[in-house]
Amino acid sequence: MATSSSVYSPGSLRSRSLRVRLLISGTAAAVAALGAVMVIPDANAAASTLGAAAAQSGRYFGTAIAAGRLGDSAYTTIAGREFNMVTAENEMKPDATEPQRGQFNFSSGDQIYNWATQRGMKVRGHTLAWHAQQPSWMQSLSGSSLRQAMIDHINGVMAHYKGKLAYWDVVNEAFNEDGSRRQSNLQATGNDWIEVAFRTARTADPSVKLCYNDYNIENWSYAKTQGVYNMIRDFKSRGVPIDCVGLQTHFTGGSSLPSNFQTTLSSFAGLGVDVALTEVDVTNASTTQYAGLTQACVNVSRCVGITVWGVRDSDSWRSSESPLLFDGGGNKKAAYNSVLNALNAAGPTTTSSPTSTGGPTSSPPSSPSATPGGAKRIIGAQSGRCVDVPNASRNNGTRVQLYDCNGQVNQAWTLTSSRQLTVYGTMCLDAAGSGNGSAVQIYSCSGQANQQWSVNSNGTITGVQSGRCLDVWGTGNGQQIQIYDCNGQANQRFSLN
Repeated sequence: MATSSSVYSPGSLRSRSLRVRLLISGTAAAVAALGAVMVIPDANAAASTLGAAAAQSGRYFGTAIAAGRLGDSAYTTIAGREFNMVTAENEMKPDATEPQRGQFNFSSGDQIYNWATQRGMKVRGHTLAWHAQQPSWMQSLSGSSLRQAMIDHINGVMAHYKGKLAYWDVVNEAFNEDGSRRQSNLQATGNDWIEVAFRTARTADPSVKLCYNDYNIENWSYAKTQGVYNMIRDFKSRGVPIDCVGLQTHFTGGSSLPSNFQTTLSSFAGLGVDVALTEVDVTNASTTQYAGLTQACVNVSRCVGITVWGVRDSDSWRSSESPLLFDGGGNKKAAYNSVLNALNAAGPTTTSSPTSTGGPTSSPPSSPSATPGGAKRIIGAQSGRCVDVPNASRNNGTRVQLYDCNGQVNQAWTLTSSRQLTVYGTMCLDAAGSGNGSAVQIYSCSGQANQQWSVNSNGTITGVQSGRCLDVWGTGNGQQIQIYDCNGQANQRFSLN
């Protein structure tokens, strides 16, 4: 039976328009549909935080961060402990980053970026082109003037963050509930405005993943979902650069997780894009809905991660509905354990390779060329930075990153005769899984295939177990290393010297 309820976008803290969500199924049906593949272990059996649990299968678990709350130690303690991806709540939106035409202000956005990357987290940019939260000068424009302003804004913001971010929400909330285009001032500049935004963004930063983000696209049967799907399919068929779709996943006002949510994720992924749950919150933090949406993500290999829209209930734009995983006092709620269990149950990613996104491809990596020897630096060809163990940690499971080369022992790697890359003499470079996006970390040397690497003459370093290449999404300090299908691009080439 169809139900209707109100749903809001967290996009604007100034004005929130009422929106209608049409969902066709209740929570019980959703969980029943997913139950056949759910395994619920003790939350303490594996990783003990959301980010670490997600990383086991090569995913992330993130949160929205507000710069104004970074002085709250309780807030930052939870955020720093639990999450490994950060989205700026408002600080990278058009009104914040370009308050006057041609005059950019990145102070608040940089505050969040620096806080996150200093803790080894990745950052998602949000958002470049949107009908809401435009500065007043932009709202006064129309036609070709507005189109040029949009292009200039994308270029200006992306130039500042070039090589630093994992994702950008290039376009946000451009569709009506009936699947047609929203009649915004940007739409009035011409129906190709979204395509122009993505092409501009790809030129501005070839290394970041470019996403379309929207709400009410979780139900596969819903007209809006189909409208967005048809746009993505058209873009992929014509070579318009788009890498991912963000489903905001606001469940509110009695609405529930649709039983076909996993179908929606897998259908978008089948077009050759990543999918992510980007702004999750659930009325009263329903444990079944939180478990169900998490399980749907881990069941789809190209669902790269989940972001909740805030840390504690008191930080939420829907605080009266208590929709997050921590209460106002910072205590874990029952829904936290349901999410943690689902993430831990996923285990290491072992899925098949996703559909190609149309990027450059290469032949299988050249035969190994490096010979065992003394300690060397592993330097990224694109970034010029070294593969680094953050804070010289010696803890199992510490994820490696790019950082300015400094000659310290946490950047000194030795290729052994058994094809291990060791650091500190006893710790090995280790792949946490074998699928795309699996984390690369350090771990006590075990002699297993996930700790064996081929250093190839074409500059790639491939995992013996996975056959995939060391890969990094950006060039800035703190960018984390993963494994991904070898594609011949500079972000997968390294030198040992």
